Amino acid sequence: MAEEVILLDFWASMFGMRIRIALSEKRVKYDYREEDLWDKSSLLLEMNPVHKKIPVLIHNGKPVCESLIQIEYIDETWPDKNPLLPSDPYKRAHAKFWADFIDKKVNVTARRIWAAKGEEQEAAKEFIEILKTLESELGDKKYFGDETFGYVDIALIGFYSWFGVYEKFGNISIESECSKLIAWAKRCLERESVAKALPESEKVTTFVSDRRKKLGLE
Repeated sequence: MAEEVILLDFWASMFGMRIRIALSEKRVKYDYREEDLWDKSSLLLEMNPVHKKIPVLIHNGKPVCESLIQIEYIDETWPDKNPLLPSDPYKRAHAKFWADFIDKKVNVTARRIWAAKGEEQEAAKEFIEILKTLESELGDKKYFGDETFGYVDIALIGFYSWFGVYEKFGNISIESECSKLIAWAKRCLERESVAKALPESEKVTTFVSDRRKKLGLE
């Protein structure tokens, strides 16, 4: 029986980018379905009735939700190509710690830069400190997993397409503050899986500017 893989997603979602990259790294063919987040499809509501959010990975009719869980699922379901998580238990736990850090720190603080009126400057300062913490973890390694592109890289790289947003509304220069992290992002972009998954930063910035206007933040 042929496998059916469907991804319910939204083009600007850094969480959806994670799944596009992971599937591409594994050479898994899938049906990409763009969702309207303001008029969600019946399939999305059926497949993710708890959170009603993208991305949703549907494998042979069964939904898998939450992007970090989806990456693990993809890694375990298609183990033959490009392992995304280390096999060593300690290294695996270490990677999961940093991915969790990205979701709890990077995502929450980054959103405040563009979606919380009056908090932009304070959030931007916090954001730079968080990126510096990640830069310290990266050190002089090629990727967060040393020579191997994997779980933590996938968890973080989608935010790079939003850096223009954070710089514009937070009035910061990420490259001047975190040059090693920018160099890492550019290395990631040399991978076909990443280059295809990440939208142009200018397109994301235009989208967010329009959203801010609709939300009355400008």
